[in-house]
Amino acid sequence: MSEETTHAPDEPSDTLRDDSARDDFIRDKVRADLASSRVEHVVTRFPPEPNGYLHIGHAKAIVLSFEVAREFGGVCRLRFDDTNPETEDIEYVEAIERDVRWLGYTWDGPTRFASDYFEQLAEWGEKLIRDGKAYVDRSSEDEIRAGRGSITEPGTPSPDRDLSVDDNLELFRQMRAGEMPDGAAVLRAKIDMAAANMLMRDPLLFRIRHAHHYRRGDAWCIYPMYDYAHCLEDAIEGVTHSFCTLEFENNREIYDWLIEAVEIEPPRPEQTEFARLSLGFTVMSKRKLLQLVTDQHVAGWDDPRMPTISGLRRRGVTPEAIRRFAEDVGVAKRNNVIDIARFEHAIRDDLNHRAPRRLAVLDPIEIELENWPGDHVEQLEADDWPRDVPKDGTRAVPFGRRLLVEREDFAEDPPEGWHRLALGREVRLRYAYVVECTEVVRDTAGRVTTLRCRVDLKSRGGKTADGRSVPGTIHWVSADHSVPLEARLYDRLFRVEQPDATGGDFLQHLNPESLVVHTDARAEPSLAGAAPGTRVQLERLGYFVVDQDSAGDPLVMNRTVTLRDTWAKVAQTADAREAAARAQRRAEEKKAYKEAQRRQSEAGDDGVTLSADEERIAARYRDALGLAEHDATLLARHAERAEFFDAAHGICSDAHAVARWAINELRGAAGDRPLSELPFEGAALGRLVALVEDGAITAAAGKEVLAAMVAGEGTPEGIVDARNLRRIDDAGALEPTIDAVLAANAGQVAAYRGGKTALFGFFIGQVMQQTGGTADPQMVRRLLTERLDAD
Repeated sequence: MSEETTHAPDEPSDTLRDDSARDDFIRDKVRADLASSRVEHVVTRFPPEPNGYLHIGHAKAIVLSFEVAREFGGVCRLRFDDTNPETEDIEYVEAIERDVRWLGYTWDGPTRFASDYFEQLAEWGEKLIRDGKAYVDRSSEDEIRAGRGSITEPGTPSPDRDLSVDDNLELFRQMRAGEMPDGAAVLRAKIDMAAANMLMRDPLLFRIRHAHHYRRGDAWCIYPMYDYAHCLEDAIEGVTHSFCTLEFENNREIYDWLIEAVEIEPPRPEQTEFARLSLGFTVMSKRKLLQLVTDQHVAGWDDPRMPTISGLRRRGVTPEAIRRFAEDVGVAKRNNVIDIARFEHAIRDDLNHRAPRRLAVLDPIEIELENWPGDHVEQLEADDWPRDVPKDGTRAVPFGRRLLVEREDFAEDPPEGWHRLALGREVRLRYAYVVECTEVVRDTAGRVTTLRCRVDLKSRGGKTADGRSVPGTIHWVSADHSVPLEARLYDRLFRVEQPDATGGDFLQHLNPESLVVHTDARAEPSLAGAAPGTRVQLERLGYFVVDQDSAGDPLVMNRTVTLRDTWAKVAQTADAREAAARAQRRAEEKKAYKEAQRRQSEAGDDGVTLSADEERIAARYRDALGLAEHDATLLARHAERAEFFDAAHGICSDAHAVARWAINELRGAAGDRPLSELPFEGAALGRLVALVEDGAITAAAGKEVLAAMVAGEGTPEGIVDARNLRRIDDAGALEPTIDAVLAANAGQVAAYRGGKTALFGFFIGQVMQQTGGTADPQMVRRLLTERLDAD
């Protein structure tokens, strides 16, 4: 079959937002630097350590560095910070280069290495000694650590701090010549042992390591520390903007001090920090990823369950989807964990337009059509693309007497609302006919082996001649013409959103069902011989890719992502989303204002005069955040509530939404309890509000979660997962409930179709009740409209 499997182009702008739409504090800084002539030509860099494979967090840094350089007519360089010979390997260098290219980027000039600059870095070390800004310390590691002091206590100077320049130069040259064992001495900067920033208390610059370097061999036995090497490598390469994650914010003072101390000429590189990308239900620590590999919890760095770029590539994720996700997440100044559902949405959105539809059955059970004419085989026409994808194409799928369907699509004792196969019931076969199950055949152990069915020979294409309604549709393949398939169903590697958040053994949270393999699956014959890297959507099953090791018999396919999409709202256009948000905000503010007035009156808050400090707080809420006068006043008047609001707003940026929950919902859920006695803090409230505002859960579900939080049942994310409250906006997941509601209210359905359209609200309410308020109302409305107006 024909399927594009090529790599991304070097210029990926076609998959990202227009440059004019990008606006964040990093790009603002670059614009200001160019406008002020601090720099004339933008140079960025991506500086990985070659001690592991790149992961999705690195992808954000890659996209940021390369895209900023491209947008401003500059260049981005690739440099390996290979200053730790004990953990680095050429394997990682080659893998990182391969991943960066696969993501669609080409770096400026040759690949650069910190190890190329060892001579220059050592010379600068001697310069610092000569200038009285560095010294050799022969204290032990424990003594150096103890001598740093604490946040409240200054450090203690090393006995070697006041050695002469000549003595220090001699000792440093002995270190470099290999005349000292590991740990015998270090080179330290001489700054300030009482500095408020403890990193500035004479930081280490060089240490001794008698280890073989993968590039320099045994030529060196002293290696620069990251804080020393990083900034000076940037200076050597002419980097103008050094982007790094927030954990290096305090290190910026060392960065600037060293640039000044070695007298780098302008334009000097400047460091800017941004929030790293942390993804739920996985880990990003290279050490922990390596442990997963070495302990064989996964099959390697490219295991499709890993968050590594190579793992995502093997899973079938495209570079365009990763780049789009990195851009959509944006650049922030505050760390947070991104819901993995958001990443999955980006993957689905990308694959929807590039993965043609195909049929396969994972756990087959045979159907025998009793009234099908002999060995006759029909070639039915099946669409390659759904109606919402602007592409054309069909293919022929063979249909005969013996078919295979999913075992889970048959029920011997069907529950209420069941619209798939059952004894004596009809179901529609996708692209084919309507069939009715007439007999169930079992083996000697009682296991169902075959379903004998009758086919309505006048229902080709799924439409019945007499117009009767057949609500259910299932997929199938020909038993005689399908090809063998090994289907590997990959799921989240961990069972909890933040497996390493508690500080315990993160491995205890591994998901035992992160990989389920169906070795007896079957696929339609058009997939025979599909090349590795071929991507398709197997209808009702998910998006799949042919694995790199597939030899074709059986075909081996990895599931990239399921079809369920809990982030459909994210896919709205920015204009439509903002317009809807404004309208909703106005309505909710009006309602909240009236409710707050009533509660304020009940609490005796009428006519309160704010103090000067409270008025300043209220003014900030009004002027900076745009809150309504009443909300700003009410928050400022109650210090506990304001503190809760501030902490929550630090997590969720929608001030209006946070204010609504802090003023109305929180007060109602807490009752008479002081907020200080609640079993959670404001940040947890912010995470809850973010879940509602981002569309992960409905407002009704949010209120249920808040009540559970007040009762001490745990975090908002944990409660949502435990109670299965995530918003249901997947048509396939909602259809059975909607069908059950309509079947249970046949009289109302007839009345609606007879002209009583006001009953539409009744049906919505019933579906929402059946789903515990988790169904997306818009999706419910659309599906109900389709069914109620169908006949």
